[in-house]
Amino acid sequence: MRLTMPVPGYRGISGWFALAALACLPVADLHVTTLHPLADLMRLLGGLVRPDFPAVEGWSVVYTVAFAVLGVSVGAGTGLALAIPFARSRTVRLACAALRSVHELFWALLLMQVFGLSATTGVLAIALPYAGICAKVYSEIIEEADLSALRVLPPGTGAVSAFAFARLPDLAGRFADYTLYRLECGMRSSLVLGFIGLPTMGFTLESAFRQGRYAEAGALLLVFYALIGTRRLWVRGWSVPLLVVGAAIALPPSVGHADVGPSLVRFFTHDIVPAPLRAGDGTPASLWAWFRPILTEQILPGTAQTLILAQIALVVTALGALVLFPLTARRFAGPVGRPFGRVLLVVVRSTPEYMLAYLCLQLLGPSMLPAIIALSLHNAGIIGYLMGRHADAIPYRADAPTGLDLYAYETLPRLYGQFLAFLLYRWELILRESAIFGILGVTTLGFYVDAAISELRLDVAVVLIAATALVTVAVDAFSRTLRRTLRINDLPTRLSGPQAAACGEGG
Repeated sequence: MRLTMPVPGYRGISGWFALAALACLPVADLHVTTLHPLADLMRLLGGLVRPDFPAVEGWSVVYTVAFAVLGVSVGAGTGLALAIPFARSRTVRLACAALRSVHELFWALLLMQVFGLSATTGVLAIALPYAGICAKVYSEIIEEADLSALRVLPPGTGAVSAFAFARLPDLAGRFADYTLYRLECGMRSSLVLGFIGLPTMGFTLESAFRQGRYAEAGALLLVFYALIGTRRLWVRGWSVPLLVVGAAIALPPSVGHADVGPSLVRFFTHDIVPAPLRAGDGTPASLWAWFRPILTEQILPGTAQTLILAQIALVVTALGALVLFPLTARRFAGPVGRPFGRVLLVVVRSTPEYMLAYLCLQLLGPSMLPAIIALSLHNAGIIGYLMGRHADAIPYRADAPTGLDLYAYETLPRLYGQFLAFLLYRWELILRESAIFGILGVTTLGFYVDAAISELRLDVAVVLIAATALVTVAVDAFSRTLRRTLRINDLPTRLSGPQAAACGEGG
């Protein structure tokens, strides 16, 4: 008699994740160390209520948009080229996975060693991971497209010609929708790059918070939200070439160091080469003696803290999304409350997690708590917004109940599979962000990466970044396995069509 393992259902998977988060709580650092967090919060809110718009540095806004436009343009263009062989080439898939598994901040910290604090660093830090992300999503869009146009092509038509004339016209709209969302992500990434010294809005925002200029900080936040909220007005088909040319002209005057060539050679031939090899001792024993303390004192504890942070944030995100999505659903919020709920969730999801964590850090002090709050708010806003859109599409029966009964017995059971699909999809992204919060002082893998780069131990930094990428890829693979096990792998989780475009979600 053949025994088969029972397949876990929605309840089983949800229970496992909840128990894992509960098990992480006793070992997580959740302390509040500031003396007056409420008073600090009120000062921050006061800055939003009475913003000082004249204090906003105009060039920081221009640089934020310029880095995003050029970074996304290069990344999307490269991603489109990689998307064509993506499904057929394992090498391309592995290269794209490596690119997208490293966060923009980590790319920027490495690129700064060659290009310094320049526009080249900012543009490439966005373009490299976005190339991997776009290649994956564009490839999936291509695979899902109608193939009828290919069947009427004459025999012998080349692959490039077939794609350009038979497939691209049908796919262009979906590519444009996804790329528009990716531009929103690029602006968030561009702002965050300011926290490590690049001249974007994040740089002036950090300075304003450090010096207690909350009115200026509030104005910067409102300007950023306005940029995100109006992107569909100023990003049009006819305006894209103008934006790209204008962004290139508006970049900071110092594009890089005069000695970029020697710096690049030194980076690859010396800086990131393990120390024993640089000393001429490449024996396995010496390499293990160099790597062992990195593994035991940095990779293992950093990975554990990253997973703990991500697991707690994932479950809090789930709870937050279940609470928030009725705010944007017509049957729950009504015609009056629904617009306010949608604006609230759009603001929450438009705020970069890193910036939210920085703000919470000023209010609560250094611990995992600011990072958990930031990750949970941002991702619950995204999933809640999407769930509200799906709830509006449910065909309720005429005698459907109202209130809590409608939520618990009619709506949530129908949406729970889609909810888990969104949540498992965001898991990899939550882990990716958890790693970089080490730059803010949380002892995740990013904490050790930042320390190694500060000490100019770039060989150690590259090993730690590679470990971060491997953990991210492993979680992504596990997430795909769970989605396949639950038979929710084909539910929409990205921006690949008109309905999803309206939701504003992406890869």
